[in-house]
Amino acid sequence: MVKISDKIRESERKGQPWWSFEFFPPRTNDGWVNLYDRIERMKLLGPIFVDITWGAGGATSEATTAFVKTAHSELGLETCMHLTCTNMPVEMVDAALKDAKESGCRNILALRGDPPRGTEEWTAAEGGFNHAIDLVKHIRKNYGDYFDIGIAGFPEGHPHSESPEKEMYHLRKKVDAGANVIFTQMFYDADVFIDWGRRVRAAGITIPIVPGIMPIQTYAAFKRRTDFAKTIVPQQVWDMLEPIKDDDLKVREFGTKFVADMCRKILAADIGINGIHCYTMNLSRGTEMLLEELNFVATADVVKPLPWRLSLTQKRRTETTRPIFWSNRQRSYLSRTADWDEFPNGRWGNQASPAFGDITSLALSLPHNVKDATTLWGTPRSLSDISALFAAFCRGQLKALPWSDQPAAKETTVISEPLARINEAGFLTINSQPRVDGASSSDPAYGWGPKGGYVYQKAYLEFFTSPEHLEKLLKLIEANPWTTYHAVNKQGDLRTNAAEGPNAVTWGVFPGAEVIQPTVVDGEAFLAWKDEAFELGSLWASLYETSSPESAKAISEVFDTFYLVNIVYNDYRDPNPDAIFAPFYSLFPETSPSSSPKPEQANGTSLAN
Repeated sequence: MVKISDKIRESERKGQPWWSFEFFPPRTNDGWVNLYDRIERMKLLGPIFVDITWGAGGATSEATTAFVKTAHSELGLETCMHLTCTNMPVEMVDAALKDAKESGCRNILALRGDPPRGTEEWTAAEGGFNHAIDLVKHIRKNYGDYFDIGIAGFPEGHPHSESPEKEMYHLRKKVDAGANVIFTQMFYDADVFIDWGRRVRAAGITIPIVPGIMPIQTYAAFKRRTDFAKTIVPQQVWDMLEPIKDDDLKVREFGTKFVADMCRKILAADIGINGIHCYTMNLSRGTEMLLEELNFVATADVVKPLPWRLSLTQKRRTETTRPIFWSNRQRSYLSRTADWDEFPNGRWGNQASPAFGDITSLALSLPHNVKDATTLWGTPRSLSDISALFAAFCRGQLKALPWSDQPAAKETTVISEPLARINEAGFLTINSQPRVDGASSSDPAYGWGPKGGYVYQKAYLEFFTSPEHLEKLLKLIEANPWTTYHAVNKQGDLRTNAAEGPNAVTWGVFPGAEVIQPTVVDGEAFLAWKDEAFELGSLWASLYETSSPESAKAISEVFDTFYLVNIVYNDYRDPNPDAIFAPFYSLFPETSPSSSPKPEQANGTSLAN
């Protein structure tokens, strides 16, 4: 289900509200970096799709299509791509549609658009399109029903409309030409919007209406945007804003309540609307506050349909199984498997038959230059310094490590202290998960997949450690029949007690579905991962070669000599939440948290809070 109209109708069928976000292409590279970081956070708010604007005359066409590709492949977000026909040759339109389809995008917002910057009059390109309906017909002619096509709606009337009747006639013609969804311009008068919506329905137009809502961020921005768009704002709003216009906090609080009340009114009206589309202006707080005020809470099936982030490109949409090793390096996994003809699918998948691609500089490049590395990690000059960094990451005091593109996962908080303590003892953890025995699929820490299900996972640890520590640890691990492991050094010498083939370490049971087992550990994939894991250590060291040779030497010595190890504790029903840590506590009693409260584990219901 990838089309906007299908998603909206599914929400209606379930009786659930939906929401979506709009962004625009920044003008600088730094702006893009910051926007992607913001979208990562805003994804957790649960939008059913996001859209990205298209500059007049295709001014931001490359940026827009690049965003769509990234949103689908790396962020796992369903997108709607704006496409205008202002000064747009047919060749540019066709190239954009081709790129969108190849990226897995199934939704286009077809617009006439504004004149390019610096011009006042709209002109068609030679052989191009005169009106949005021409673009709608062109898409339908060349792509059939592949795309959902959105069109613009103007609750306050189109600025160039001859009459409301004529405008409704043109809207109906665009729907008859193949449009599936109506996106409206922003508005601040609910009665005006509801009256327009009723006229739309009276005209026999039944397709979904997506109401465009712009949160009020500051007085100056609100006035500037409404003046520019000539938006109708009730006088009472200006009267309420005037005394507080210089207090941004009060403006935002008033704006949130006013816009939320407006949204409640249109959602309760008789025009078949059960969701909102937020014009974010690439800002997050106003949208967050609005959703909180409306009590719109993200569900796991939207935010996390699987325990790892989906990639929505055409050939990956059916991917259902991945090895756990790339959990914290999604971009690298996508790059390594980009040339696969098919992806692990079904109950177990087959991790051994497809060849993992070569390590590429893109996949391995750290997102930090020397200055950034020093700011984030300082200048570690010993194993003790390195261990302290890893421990700080586990405790949530450090936002990234070379092996993790993002902060520790929410579920990690329940084992953060045991993790930190074994790191301080010289076991440098780069991946982990606690055991889970039947947590609700809606659980805020562990949940994923459809509502009404239960999720399970085996306790898992992955870390670097010295040969000396490894020998002592394996004696204890091999004495426990519930524990399996793989250990490999940089040269590729593998030691394991695990059977051949994959070992499912997460699975879920949902109403009306088979057991889903989306995350596995297996030896073939581990050996493909180990090259990357060790190379990341080398790249980290190289960042310090000039600025801090002692740091470069210390880091190199660790990752040139240590083993990479993964451990699975297969008894997910063991009531001891620290069972996977028991061998570490035995070797290093000071790591045992017995003197402090033990973090509770999920067992049937959420205990993470």
